[in-house]
Amino acid sequence: METSPLHADQWVYVRTLLPPDLEQSARAMNALVRCRNVPDAAALMRMALAYAVSDLSLKDVAAWACAMDLAEITGPGLFYRLREAEAWLAHVLGQTLTQQVRSTPVQWPLRVVDATVINGPGPVAVQWRAHVLADPASGGFRAVELTGHQGGEKLVRHPVQAGEVILGDRAYGTARGVHAVREAGGHVLVRFNPVTLRTCDSNRKRVYLKKWERKVPQVEGIEFRITIPVPPRPTKSHKTWDSAKAIAWIPARAIAGRTREGQVIWILTTVPKRELPTLCGLELYRFRWQIELLFKRLKSLLHLDTLPSRQGPTAKSWMLARLLAAALAQRLVQPSGPLSPWGYELRPQELPA
Repeated sequence: METSPLHADQWVYVRTLLPPDLEQSARAMNALVRCRNVPDAAALMRMALAYAVSDLSLKDVAAWACAMDLAEITGPGLFYRLREAEAWLAHVLGQTLTQQVRSTPVQWPLRVVDATVINGPGPVAVQWRAHVLADPASGGFRAVELTGHQGGEKLVRHPVQAGEVILGDRAYGTARGVHAVREAGGHVLVRFNPVTLRTCDSNRKRVYLKKWERKVPQVEGIEFRITIPVPPRPTKSHKTWDSAKAIAWIPARAIAGRTREGQVIWILTTVPKRELPTLCGLELYRFRWQIELLFKRLKSLLHLDTLPSRQGPTAKSWMLARLLAAALAQRLVQPSGPLSPWGYELRPQELPA
């Protein structure tokens, strides 16, 4: 009985969605130095994706590639290839995400930042973090950075375009992060802790927002004009430096509202009030939930949380290949141009005159 090859009938289609310079980039980034057992970059990419989206081991993927006449390779040989392809996979993932359209339901381009933990087998709780920049309008991700468990959540991990509004939870409510976004011409809308973030009035005198929580109404919201001092480097605690040594002062708004249970939440934004009224700021923050839904999809549909190796040399390559599969999938759902039946996107410069 003849068996159907693993996605053999769709590979030509998928190949049209990958960057056209696949071969050149693979050689430039030393992912494909010699072609003794792997004929080209497309074959290497196909094996990487097969390993990432299936439950096959490296040995099984190598056997499948041999049966398909895709490559003459063994399990250890594929292990070596994937280990050396880490930088190349990250490059292709970045190119694939860059080609996708950025859309927004409001007058500013909205972006959401957050991180999710990827665990492998073993007793250690946190192994990897995927730091993601997402588009809440489409629900897709636009950039991703993988770090070890030491990698903290920071607004500066992703490039910010002028005019963008970056949404984030309390981990991103830091003075340095807000300063970096403003320096790039963007704005922030982040939840923050009024105890850990130093806040001052327009005269640069310390104010304690926690004392004002009694003024927050049960419904609607209230805001306070504040100024945020940016600490000099290096400083790890808001209690160990003098505000007079601040390298910058950022005008901002602290918006407070209550949950249904009566808990006060604080939102920090640099968007002017004439463009974003108080209640609109609280409502706009709800778009941050879209990135939580994205993480649920990545882990429930693509099983991003089933890392086969906790600390192995191919662990990061496996995650990058699986994220690349997710990027290709969302490109099919949200094409940035006219798609032919084989997936090729017709770009403006290729249209007839």
